[in-house]
Amino acid sequence: MSFLTTDLCDANEGRVRVVEPMFKRYGNHPRFSGRIVTLKLFEDNTLVREALSQDGRGKVLVVDGGGSRRCALLGDQIGDLAVDNHWDGVIIFGCIRDSVALNLLPLGIRALDTHPMKSVKRGEGQRDIPVTFGGVTFQPGEWLYADEDGVIVAEKALL
Repeated sequence: MSFLTTDLCDANEGRVRVVEPMFKRYGNHPRFSGRIVTLKLFEDNTLVREALSQDGRGKVLVVDGGGSRRCALLGDQIGDLAVDNHWDGVIIFGCIRDSVALNLLPLGIRALDTHPMKSVKRGEGQRDIPVTFGGVTFQPGEWLYADEDGVIVAEKALL
Protein backbone atom coordinates (compact mmCIF):
# COMPACT_ATOMS: atom_id res chain seq x y z
CA MET A 1 0.00 0.00 0.00
CA SER A 2 1.60 3.27 -1.04
CA PHE A 3 -0.19 6.04 0.82
CA LEU A 4 0.33 8.02 3.98
CA THR A 5 -2.65 9.37 5.92
CA THR A 6 -0.64 12.53 6.61
CA ASP A 7 -0.26 13.19 2.87
CA LEU A 8 -3.92 12.35 2.22
CA CYS A 9 -4.98 14.81 4.94
CA ASP A 10 -2.75 17.55 3.51
CA ALA A 11 -3.95 17.01 -0.06
CA ASN A 12 -7.62 16.74 0.91
CA GLU A 13 -8.00 19.28 3.68
CA GLY A 14 -11.65 19.70 4.62
CA ARG A 15 -12.65 16.56 2.72
CA VAL A 16 -11.45 13.91 5.19
CA ARG A 17 -12.53 13.08 8.72
CA VAL A 18 -9.89 11.98 11.20
CA VAL A 19 -10.78 9.34 13.79
CA GLU A 20 -9.62 10.23 17.29
CA PRO A 21 -6.46 8.32 18.25
CA MET A 22 -7.78 5.45 20.35
CA PHE A 23 -6.84 2.25 18.57
CA LYS A 24 -4.02 -0.22 18.98
CA ARG A 25 -2.57 -1.83 15.85
CA TYR A 26 -2.89 -5.55 15.25
CA GLY A 27 -2.48 -7.74 12.20
CA ASN A 28 0.53 -7.88 9.92
CA HIS A 29 -0.61 -5.01 7.65
CA PRO A 30 -0.11 -1.66 9.38
CA ARG A 31 -1.47 0.14 6.31
CA PHE A 32 -4.82 -0.67 4.67
CA SER A 33 -7.75 0.96 2.92
CA GLY A 34 -11.07 0.15 1.32
CA ARG A 35 -14.79 0.75 1.06
CA ILE A 36 -16.55 0.72 4.40
CA VAL A 37 -18.96 -2.02 5.46
CA THR A 38 -20.50 -1.36 8.88
CA LEU A 39 -21.86 -3.39 11.77
CA LYS A 40 -23.44 -2.18 15.01
CA LEU A 41 -23.61 -4.73 17.81
CA PHE A 42 -22.84 -5.24 21.48
CA GLU A 43 -20.85 -8.13 22.92
CA ASP A 44 -22.11 -10.48 20.18
CA ASN A 45 -19.79 -11.26 17.27
CA THR A 46 -22.18 -13.42 15.22
CA LEU A 47 -22.51 -10.70 12.54
CA VAL A 48 -18.73 -10.19 12.49
CA ARG A 49 -18.24 -13.83 11.51
CA GLU A 50 -21.08 -13.59 8.98
CA ALA A 51 -19.70 -10.43 7.34
CA LEU A 52 -16.10 -11.67 7.17
CA SER A 53 -17.32 -14.93 5.61
CA GLN A 54 -18.35 -12.92 2.53
CA ASP A 55 -16.17 -11.51 -0.25
CA GLY A 56 -14.24 -8.55 1.14
CA ARG A 57 -12.13 -7.51 -1.83
CA GLY A 58 -11.42 -3.80 -1.53
CA LYS A 59 -13.39 -3.51 1.72
CA VAL A 60 -12.84 -2.67 5.38
CA LEU A 61 -15.24 -3.87 8.06
CA VAL A 62 -16.03 -1.19 10.65
CA VAL A 63 -17.59 -2.66 13.80
CA ASP A 64 -19.26 -0.42 16.36
CA GLY A 65 -19.07 -2.70 19.38
CA GLY A 66 -20.17 0.05 21.74
CA GLY A 67 -16.61 0.38 23.04
CA SER A 68 -17.11 -2.66 25.26
CA ARG A 69 -14.01 -3.98 26.98
CA ARG A 70 -15.82 -6.96 28.53
CA CYS A 71 -15.24 -9.50 25.73
CA ALA A 72 -13.61 -9.88 22.31
CA LEU A 73 -15.39 -9.44 18.98
CA LEU A 74 -12.59 -10.82 16.77
CA GLY A 75 -10.24 -13.75 17.28
CA ASP A 76 -7.91 -15.89 15.21
CA GLN A 77 -10.60 -18.09 13.61
CA ILE A 78 -12.62 -15.12 12.37
CA GLY A 79 -9.38 -13.39 11.39
CA ASP A 80 -8.56 -16.41 9.19
CA LEU A 81 -11.99 -16.02 7.55
CA ALA A 82 -11.22 -12.37 6.79
CA VAL A 83 -7.95 -13.33 5.10
CA ASP A 84 -9.54 -16.21 3.19
CA ASN A 85 -12.21 -13.82 1.88
CA HIS A 86 -9.74 -11.07 0.96
CA TRP A 87 -10.76 -8.33 3.42
CA ASP A 88 -8.27 -5.46 3.59
CA GLY A 89 -8.90 -4.57 7.20
CA VAL A 90 -11.11 -4.53 10.26
CA ILE A 91 -11.75 -1.68 12.71
CA ILE A 92 -13.23 -2.81 16.03
CA PHE A 93 -14.64 -0.28 18.50
CA GLY A 94 -14.20 -2.97 21.11
CA CYS A 95 -11.68 -5.73 21.82
CA ILE A 96 -9.99 -8.60 20.03
CA ARG A 97 -8.39 -11.80 21.33
CA ASP A 98 -5.74 -14.21 20.04
CA SER A 99 -3.54 -11.19 19.33
CA VAL A 100 -0.38 -13.24 18.75
CA ALA A 101 -2.08 -15.25 15.98
CA LEU A 102 -3.84 -12.16 14.55
CA ASN A 103 -0.52 -10.31 14.35
CA LEU A 104 0.75 -12.95 11.92
CA LEU A 105 -2.16 -12.54 9.50
CA PRO A 106 -1.88 -10.47 6.29
CA LEU A 107 -4.68 -8.21 7.50
CA GLY A 108 -4.95 -4.73 8.98
CA ILE A 109 -6.69 -4.60 12.36
CA ARG A 110 -7.40 -1.76 14.76
CA ALA A 111 -9.10 -2.34 18.12
CA LEU A 112 -9.30 -0.71 21.52
CA ASP A 113 -7.51 -3.55 23.30
CA THR A 114 -7.33 -7.30 23.88
CA HIS A 115 -9.58 -9.43 26.08
CA PRO A 116 -9.43 -13.23 26.55
CA MET A 117 -13.22 -13.73 26.89
CA LYS A 118 -15.25 -14.65 23.80
CA SER A 119 -18.52 -12.90 23.01
CA VAL A 120 -22.03 -14.28 23.22
CA LYS A 121 -23.69 -15.65 20.08
CA ARG A 122 -27.26 -14.37 19.80
CA GLY A 123 -27.14 -13.06 16.24
CA GLU A 124 -28.08 -9.55 17.34
CA GLY A 125 -26.99 -6.37 15.64
CA GLN A 126 -27.38 -4.31 12.49
CA ARG A 127 -25.48 -4.13 9.21
CA ASP A 128 -24.88 -1.37 6.67
CA ILE A 129 -26.04 1.54 8.81
CA PRO A 130 -24.12 4.70 9.75
CA VAL A 131 -22.11 4.18 12.95
CA THR A 132 -20.39 6.82 15.04
CA PHE A 133 -17.37 6.62 17.33
CA GLY A 134 -14.02 8.36 17.63
CA GLY A 135 -15.63 11.65 16.59
CA VAL A 136 -16.47 10.30 13.12
CA THR A 137 -19.59 8.89 11.48
CA PHE A 138 -18.74 5.96 9.21
CA GLN A 139 -21.14 5.65 6.28
CA PRO A 140 -21.35 2.35 4.37
CA GLY A 141 -19.68 2.75 0.98
CA GLU A 142 -17.36 5.56 2.03
CA TRP A 143 -13.58 5.04 2.06
CA LEU A 144 -11.31 4.36 5.02
CA TYR A 145 -7.53 4.71 5.09
CA ALA A 146 -5.42 3.51 8.01
CA ASP A 147 -1.68 3.58 8.59
CA GLU A 148 0.85 4.01 11.36
CA ASP A 149 -0.31 7.60 11.96
CA GLY A 150 -4.04 7.11 12.19
CA VAL A 151 -7.38 6.40 10.55
CA ILE A 152 -9.20 8.74 8.17
CA VAL A 153 -12.50 8.56 6.31
CA ALA A 154 -13.52 10.18 3.02
CA GLU A 155 -16.73 10.22 1.01
CA LYS A 156 -14.87 9.26 -2.18
CA ALA A 157 -11.73 7.31 -3.01
CA LEU A 158 -8.60 9.42 -2.54
CA LEU A 159 -6.22 7.20 -4.51
